[in-house]
Amino acid sequence: MDLPFIATTMARRGLLTPGNPVRIVRQFGALGRWGFGLAGELRQAAARSPHRVAVVDDDRRVTYAELLAGAERIAGALRDEGVGSRDRIGLLMRNSARMIETLIGITTLGADPVLINTGLSASQLAAVGGDQELRAVLHDDEFAPQLAPLTIPTRDERWPGERTRSGDLRPPERPGRTIVLTSGTTGTPKGARRPTPGGFRPLCSVIDRIPLRAGDRVLISAPLFHTWGFAGLQIALALRATIHLHRRFQPERVRDTIAGGGVDALIAVPVMVQQLMDLPAQAGSRTLRVAAVSGSALPGGLATRFMDRYGDVLYNLYGSTEASWVSIATPADLRAAPDTAGRPPTGTTVRILDEDDREAPPGTVGRIFVTNEMIFEGYTNDAATRRRHGLLGTGDLGHVDAAGRVFVDGREDDMIVSGGENVYPAEVEDLLAALPQVREVAVIGVPDEEYGQRLAAYLVLREDEKLDPDVVREHVRRNRARFCVPRDVIFLDALPRNATGKILARELPRPAAG
Repeated sequence: MDLPFIATTMARRGLLTPGNPVRIVRQFGALGRWGFGLAGELRQAAARSPHRVAVVDDDRRVTYAELLAGAERIAGALRDEGVGSRDRIGLLMRNSARMIETLIGITTLGADPVLINTGLSASQLAAVGGDQELRAVLHDDEFAPQLAPLTIPTRDERWPGERTRSGDLRPPERPGRTIVLTSGTTGTPKGARRPTPGGFRPLCSVIDRIPLRAGDRVLISAPLFHTWGFAGLQIALALRATIHLHRRFQPERVRDTIAGGGVDALIAVPVMVQQLMDLPAQAGSRTLRVAAVSGSALPGGLATRFMDRYGDVLYNLYGSTEASWVSIATPADLRAAPDTAGRPPTGTTVRILDEDDREAPPGTVGRIFVTNEMIFEGYTNDAATRRRHGLLGTGDLGHVDAAGRVFVDGREDDMIVSGGENVYPAEVEDLLAALPQVREVAVIGVPDEEYGQRLAAYLVLREDEKLDPDVVREHVRRNRARFCVPRDVIFLDALPRNATGKILARELPRPAAG
């Protein structure tokens, strides 16, 4: 990736437009002093566009200058309490301007904010506090009861007082490293250290494929503590966008905001898009220019149905907390292959490796490995990562087609062996998700006395719909091999999910062994 690519991309996305010369000098001066982390990105935006509205949330409407003042006030209060470089501060907040101020206030001192999933239980919060060696937790009022067992200081929304002043804040010797917790679907989540961008190249890699523009109005529905919500915040600050936030995702509210032309772009996780599609269509739906999703696979047929209603504006980024991004599917990719994860953006290398760590040919399922400029810096507990040939293993299985598009076939640890045959639950999920009666579906492997393992399918039906288990099995039998047919078909009112929309497989009721 070279300077012409960066300059061309920034020009296409409106980042090189003429402006007040003094403000432009201050803008690049801020980046030069503070770097390309959150503290620097906010300062460059405030220097260039101080009076532009930065955030609109459920309670406030703040400009970039006001957002920076709030972040510096929190930084000053933390400094007064002795917080400094490398200290870890927990952040347990829902999407709001206050959360952004707090997050950037922490990094301003060179301390490390730890983004905590709002869905964690009190016992999990206590475990995170110990595992991450938190010095304190800053939180919304509603989380005070869950935090009561912690022995470290906690600070709610009333802290710091209005009289707190930031004083003279200088760039820290070592920029703060944001720590994002893994989803924690199988136990206590691990902390992953996010790298600080070294320049414009990571931003350009993403906006080259996802056409977000300077000054866009961006609704970030994905939780800011989630990798994708956090990435959306980074991109929005770099673009000097107006960020719209809701404390909780409400499909009707988001649908009405889109229909009213209130935003140019939506950043969400797939389950949110699915919930939007469960609502009746509304006039004015085709006002979005970008709907960018990430965090889990798109259920079968969802991409096509969404674009038929909202226009060809859907972009699907496949990545992880550890890998950042792997590939990005554009609307053209999704029209051609609705289940694709797209193609690697500029500066990213993806390889499909077989069991002998050799590159698998197109169409052959193997393990997905990736490298790019934003690979994470490791886990806070020094847990091992799998690397081959300088690439990081994602833990996913996938393949690449003849056109170079990436497809994710499931997690390595999800694949089961049934009667000696390799079975991928994800392909059966996609098949069942396409049934018109089905709203949600999950397919997992369960123990079997005769075959070792077998598939179990869990279905949530649309309102007033009915479906016979034998019809489900026959649908799979007609379209897949016999060993893909789920013996167990279980109907539920809802699938158990965590706060980012991922299905909690461990909480699905297990059928009787047999």
